[in-house]
Amino acid sequence: MEKKFGDIISKMLSIPEKQVVNTIQLLEEGATIPFISRYRKEMTGSLDEVQVGAIKERYDQLQELEKRKSTILSTIEGLGKLTDTLRERIVSCWDATALEDIYLPYKPKRRTRAEIARQKGLEPLATLILFQKEHDIQQRAAKFITSEVKNTDEAIAGAKDIIAEQVSEDERSRNQIRRQFDRTAIISAKVVKGKEEEGCKYRDYFDFSEPLRRCSSHRLLALRRGEAEGILRVTIAPASDDECVERLERIYVKGSGNCSVLVAESVADAYKRLLKPSIENEFAALSKQNADDEAIRVFAENLKQLLLAAPLGQKRVLGVDPGFRTGCKLVCLDEQGALLHHEAVYPHPPKNEYIQAQNRVRQLVEKFQIEAIAIGNGTASRETEDFVRKISFTREVQTFVVSEDGASIYSASKIARDEFPDHDVTVRGAVSIGRRLMDPLAELVKIDPKSIGVGQYQHDVDQNKLKKSLDQVVEHCVNSVGVNLNTASQPLLTYISGLGPQLAKNIVDYRNSNGAFSCRKDLMKVPRMGAKAFEQCAGFLRIPMGENPLDNTAVHPERYELVKRMARDLGTTVERLIAEKALREQIDLNRYVTPDCGLPTLTDILKELDKPGRDPREQIQVFEFSADVHTIDDLKEGMVLPGIVSNITNFGCFVDIGVHDKGLVHISEMADRYVADPTTIVSLHQQVKVKVLHVDKQRNRIALSMKL
Repeated sequence: MEKKFGDIISKMLSIPEKQVVNTIQLLEEGATIPFISRYRKEMTGSLDEVQVGAIKERYDQLQELEKRKSTILSTIEGLGKLTDTLRERIVSCWDATALEDIYLPYKPKRRTRAEIARQKGLEPLATLILFQKEHDIQQRAAKFITSEVKNTDEAIAGAKDIIAEQVSEDERSRNQIRRQFDRTAIISAKVVKGKEEEGCKYRDYFDFSEPLRRCSSHRLLALRRGEAEGILRVTIAPASDDECVERLERIYVKGSGNCSVLVAESVADAYKRLLKPSIENEFAALSKQNADDEAIRVFAENLKQLLLAAPLGQKRVLGVDPGFRTGCKLVCLDEQGALLHHEAVYPHPPKNEYIQAQNRVRQLVEKFQIEAIAIGNGTASRETEDFVRKISFTREVQTFVVSEDGASIYSASKIARDEFPDHDVTVRGAVSIGRRLMDPLAELVKIDPKSIGVGQYQHDVDQNKLKKSLDQVVEHCVNSVGVNLNTASQPLLTYISGLGPQLAKNIVDYRNSNGAFSCRKDLMKVPRMGAKAFEQCAGFLRIPMGENPLDNTAVHPERYELVKRMARDLGTTVERLIAEKALREQIDLNRYVTPDCGLPTLTDILKELDKPGRDPREQIQVFEFSADVHTIDDLKEGMVLPGIVSNITNFGCFVDIGVHDKGLVHISEMADRYVADPTTIVSLHQQVKVKVLHVDKQRNRIALSMKL
């Protein structure tokens, strides 16, 4: 099976078959994508996690297709219609659409017009008409008059229904109409009568028409959302129905006699009543699937950038959840993110206790030795940032504005309740804001990715596919960074290769009962931690200051003996090998090559020895909005302002310039050249300079440009 699928997937992805087969073998053995891409490079030919993930996706699809074939073969065999030729066609078919076309004539049907006509014994008449050789079809039709068929017109009508269904189920017909849809399909939308006011946000689509192949994913998803809400009526149709019918007639109509006329009428009926709606549904589903895939791709890329955002690191942080009426909730966190203190201050109206609030923040910074302040970017954010920056501290304190998207979801979640059972949602939300500054990845894994606010139409796309894609992104990010085994939360550990929720919980429970882990091999003492799970997870778990210095690297325990051998060959210790670059430069990797440990793995080991415990993420940078801009009323066309990219879409990016509403840099305004993909120009949380092009205060829309 692996060999058969390997050949098919190899051709699909243009990856050598051996690499595909070996990857499938590893997947079947229970290896995860992060583990395979990191620690099995010799088997896969150094495929990265994207390629391994693509192989897994295709493999899963082919397995599902194999199950579908079994069902189809059983059904047709049960009907007594399974010939050797048909079996071979089904077995050798690896295209889902083509497979369903083969099956369609045998598929159990509801009581169709054609089926009713067959039950009346009219199928032989349909065959006669389809041959188009009878000169007097009325005379032949008279022989089919029965108690159920009252006259020749009724007999011929029934025969035409049978012909229409046969035409609609014929692979040639379906492929012909598919080609027409593929080349010329137009997607159109009209507003449902009486819904004009209710659906004003869809007014750009009230009378919309565009070639389907040119309809962008975000427009198509907007159209489908409008349709789902009952505002729009959306259709997909080829440019010319007449041309479609003519192409079908060329296949089925042979001559110009009476029978040929009846066949032509049957073909027209087949197209209008059966084929066109069927292929329209097919293209509607396919275009939606493609739009989903593109939206999910953008969402996944944004999520990846957000999760891998630069961390402040282990510093003492004052987290601030800003507010007006309810005040600003303050939380003081230690280097590990533990809550030391919380209270509220009221620097803004209506209480306006500005001086008291300043003094209290200054006192907290001194008392808890705060090194940085994290301010949520929600309501009262700019006012609170101004308030904090005007406080004079006796120690150096950096101030950051942090995205609070999803913080309210976390604060009401079971995870938050378990962490802080004695505190309310406002305290939990402020803690989340502070921790996001320290380590965005460790904190954001606690929140459903859909709630983080970096995608569009996330509720309109295939939810199973979205979850699968986003979970893979989180898994990739967590494992590429690695986690501290002695401080990682259960949600963070859950995403480590080979663990999952139960083993993650067992690790935390074991740690709480027995204290910190001193070495990776102690993981084997955790309940239900088997050899396979240990193999998959160990390399991604770090133990700083542990018994073995290699435990704080991405070097897998299976290679510890190899590293010790390198050290022995140089007459030194592993500790000195890590500490002294001159020693590492003396290593000849070719001496250590074996069939299962080649240069790719050896090169990775040397990189890890060079920078043990290295965090691959960038350094965080302080950012300040323009002091002259606080609300949309402060904006003027032509202003050049600093901003932060808050979201990226197919049509551009949204930039936070310090007012309540984010501004849009359309893709045409991102550079002085043509831009096909916004992600080639900007990344999430990138600091940019933008020019204000237009401000629509009525609709709270801000048009920006990066072409300064």
